[in-house]
Amino acid sequence: MTVESRAIAAAMALAFLLTGCATTRPSVPQDPWERVNRGTQRFNDAIDRAVLKPAATGYRRHVPQPVRTGIGNLLGHLAFPTTIVNDLLQLKLRDTAADIGRFLLNSTLGIGGLLDPATRVGIRRNDEDFGQTLGRWGMPAGPYVVLPLLGPSTLRDTPALAVDSQTDLRVRLDLDTGSRIVLGVLSALDRRADLLPADQTLERAFDRYAFIRNAWLQRREYLVRDGDVAEQEPLEDQFDDELEEDPAD
Repeated sequence: MTVESRAIAAAMALAFLLTGCATTRPSVPQDPWERVNRGTQRFNDAIDRAVLKPAATGYRRHVPQPVRTGIGNLLGHLAFPTTIVNDLLQLKLRDTAADIGRFLLNSTLGIGGLLDPATRVGIRRNDEDFGQTLGRWGMPAGPYVVLPLLGPSTLRDTPALAVDSQTDLRVRLDLDTGSRIVLGVLSALDRRADLLPADQTLERAFDRYAFIRNAWLQRREYLVRDGDVAEQEPLEDQFDDELEEDPAD
């Protein structure tokens, strides 16, 4: 079992054990474990302040944009088989064909995924995972849960992480321990660096925990339903607006 698989298994166990931990009345029906979730988010925030955010800030400041773009392209490419498999599981045959074409084009002309010629020729990138597939199959999301180090999830999406890891080449490639650690560190840095512009929005939020929870749940519902939700301004659009502003570039 890989380190990531062990972390996911531990997170799954925690999610199921949470049922007996929360004694306070939840503020929203989707969050019956709010007290424990808030404690886990405080732990995650402490790790972020001490390690992830400073490292991501340095990465963004000192690594040239073209290099960061290439790393981001490569990491996204290695994870992309998960989208293809879940396209197929949801019987989205047109998206399956398009995403296979995208993967093959970026694997060849894109030099193994470092470049993204598929986007330049108009092949849209889809975003699917097994949690979305379960939602499309009719499984309810269940309670909201904050996982140690991994962040927001739901009782449905948590075990789906283990399924997605089976099709993620960042996990499945036969790499030595050193290369696997480097790949894991780069994945964490790339993901956190992408979120740096949203920090100001979170700092302005009256209740950071509630803001993240509501935005994350709303986005997951949007993804599961492929945008077929009641018309309203998604909370995550506030993040998108921040992410489009890149003062470091």
